[in-house]
Amino acid sequence: MYQIDLGRLKRNMQRACQGEELTIGFLGGSITQGSNADCRENTYAYRVFSWWKNSFPKAKFHYVNGGIGGTTSHYGAARAIGDVLMYQPDFVVVDFSVNDKGNLFFQETYEGVLRKLLLWPSNPAVVILNNVFYDTGENAQEYHNKVGEWYRIPYVSIKDTVYQKMKNGEFTRQELTEDGLHPNAMGHKLVAGEIIAFLEKVKKQMWEEEAEQMLPPQLTANAYEYARCLTIRDICPQLLGFRADTEEKMGHLDFFKNGWIGKKKGDRIVFKVEASCIAVQYRKTLKQPAARAKLILDGDSEQTFLLDGNFDETWGECLWLERILHHGVRKEHTIEIEMQEGEGLTPFYMMSLIVA
Repeated sequence: MYQIDLGRLKRNMQRACQGEELTIGFLGGSITQGSNADCRENTYAYRVFSWWKNSFPKAKFHYVNGGIGGTTSHYGAARAIGDVLMYQPDFVVVDFSVNDKGNLFFQETYEGVLRKLLLWPSNPAVVILNNVFYDTGENAQEYHNKVGEWYRIPYVSIKDTVYQKMKNGEFTRQELTEDGLHPNAMGHKLVAGEIIAFLEKVKKQMWEEEAEQMLPPQLTANAYEYARCLTIRDICPQLLGFRADTEEKMGHLDFFKNGWIGKKKGDRIVFKVEASCIAVQYRKTLKQPAARAKLILDGDSEQTFLLDGNFDETWGECLWLERILHHGVRKEHTIEIEMQEGEGLTPFYMMSLIVA
């Protein structure tokens, strides 16, 4: 492993030893949310939280889980404040390694997540988690850990540990995961065990001094550090047939509420937003056939996108992000969405704009 900065983590362990209050946070996708564990207590995140409680009994701890299934660091950069950082965490595990693709775009959005965490006023210690596809060994850790190395953030790689043990015959794939991705209770325990082993190692040296480290300059173009998620609470589009969904949203996992709904061919919704990077977030559904819509950027017929509400996976409803502008001109852009069909189909559900 590269040279890492343990100063924040050691200081938080010292605070815990002295009986202070700390908030333990998690930001990621479905594995962080706890998919396929039989109860919350058996998820990797809650097991790591329990380690803090058991290891520092004089302290008081608070648990924040910002995991949302099927989401990437692109969305993570936009929602990090509302789902984790507003609770002023002292420690955050972040994992988008199986939802992000291994490419430069997601390396940039991942840097946006990490910088947002590292620069937050609560000064959280951050640990990168690299989960893995157990059938193929694929993940985005090559790109993510380059960012981690730049910022001297520690990482725990399940690809380099649990996955290798499975390949060597210590476990079968079926013992760890039913679908090749989401750990079962045993798999979550092993994921947590790797994080806990790292924390135990740091705990043994927690009183050793660590020099204060300055945050380095950005590694990538870093357009997504200030990414925002614009929902019905943040932006007022022109509704030309679409209607605002008035159904109450109950928490960050109650996804398809308070958006905008298109039901008939020709229904339109028009947004105006100043940004250089724009993505549209809408629902892809299993309730098919579903409606499709056409997006036109800045009134330019050469810049059109098909927004297809039909999901070709089977695991559930998807919070789909359609990237429509990346490193473009920062100015006021017009995003017009028009229903291409509607009657008798599952309505088109628009959730937000992700802008940077």
